[in-house]
Amino acid sequence: MSEYIGVKAEDFKIPPGMEKKIMIVGILIAIVILIAASVGVVGAGQRGVLLRFGAMTGIIKGEGLYFKIPLVEQVVLMSTQIQKYSALASASSKDLQVVTTEVTLNYQLEASKVGEIYRTMRQDYEQRVIQPFVQEAVKSVAANFDAEKLITQRPRVKADLQNLILTKLAPLGIRVVELSITDFRFTQVFQDSIEAKVKAVQQALEAENALKRVGFEAQQAVVKATAEAKGLELQKAQITEQLLELRKIEVQRAAVEKWNGVMPSVVTSGGPVPMLDVFSSQKK
Repeated sequence: MSEYIGVKAEDFKIPPGMEKKIMIVGILIAIVILIAASVGVVGAGQRGVLLRFGAMTGIIKGEGLYFKIPLVEQVVLMSTQIQKYSALASASSKDLQVVTTEVTLNYQLEASKVGEIYRTMRQDYEQRVIQPFVQEAVKSVAANFDAEKLITQRPRVKADLQNLILTKLAPLGIRVVELSITDFRFTQVFQDSIEAKVKAVQQALEAENALKRVGFEAQQAVVKATAEAKGLELQKAQITEQLLELRKIEVQRAAVEKWNGVMPSVVTSGGPVPMLDVFSSQKK
């Protein structure tokens, strides 16, 4: 320590000419910082809203390099790409059934209106307008349909919902690209009633088919009976007196052929005497 006691403050002075060099370096650093603060880049799918002392200037920076006044101007980047918003929404149907659905909205900010969007909503447009508009639209559209029709007429429900959201967001500079309804969920009681109704419809169809089958079989039976009756009528129309006489002769001839020529040896008092009219045909 004793060796530093004799050191004087004059020994630590900056060498002559060094102060000027340090000042020049400091100025150069400040210039670089100012240049860096006055230059920025707007990326692809973005627009830059130029603010001056926090106030809107009405100037929108396009994609690429831009310049601004450091500490005076500020550029806020706004995305003009397609963005996605998803949320669960609950509503009551026309027949007062509680339905829950998941809605997915693809939207895009109009490049020419990003300044007005930032002025009125900053960058919170999803929370400020999109979320409440979607919830309100789901409730409004669901109230126009019965719970069953929300499922059977799903394309119409989607179209009505998309058109309603479109009419609300378009004036604000938000363009609706596509809307999707991913699911409809109902209470367990309603789902059970739907299953019971489907089962009843299936049973009714089975009963109707069975009734049609019985009717067809009955119709076949009627057709068959009618054909048989017509056949009998045709046969009856063909029977004449000559045909009956011929059949009678044929029966008698068959009886003669079977007779052995011997008369019955025993005839009871109460029984008839068998006689054969063999020569009746010859007399005629």
